[in-house]
Amino acid sequence: MHSNSHLGISLAAMVHLGAALPQVPYALDTHYPWQSDEVITAGRFTFEEGAVLVPEEPGLGVELDRVALAKLHQNYLDCGLTKRDDEIEMQKVQPGWTFQAVRW
Repeated sequence: MHSNSHLGISLAAMVHLGAALPQVPYALDTHYPWQSDEVITAGRFTFEEGAVLVPEEPGLGVELDRVALAKLHQNYLDCGLTKRDDEIEMQKVQPGWTFQAVRW
């Protein structure tokens, strides 16, 4: 499981899955530590030795900060990006790169 761009809501879902399925044979991977914004009232999740402790509160302690969510939503609307295109981004550093679908 991998998430390239998410906030505390989806990280909490990943933590929940990892706690519910402790025998998953591969890492749950995230770019969360490199992001600075957050939309949950408790603030950002913290990592200790590469792991997130499973919160004991109902809903994994996730409560939305609706003001922060509205701000980030407006940022999205203002930026004008409507789709993700990793191929174009990769071609900036490796000309000619093409997406190759991988079957896991």
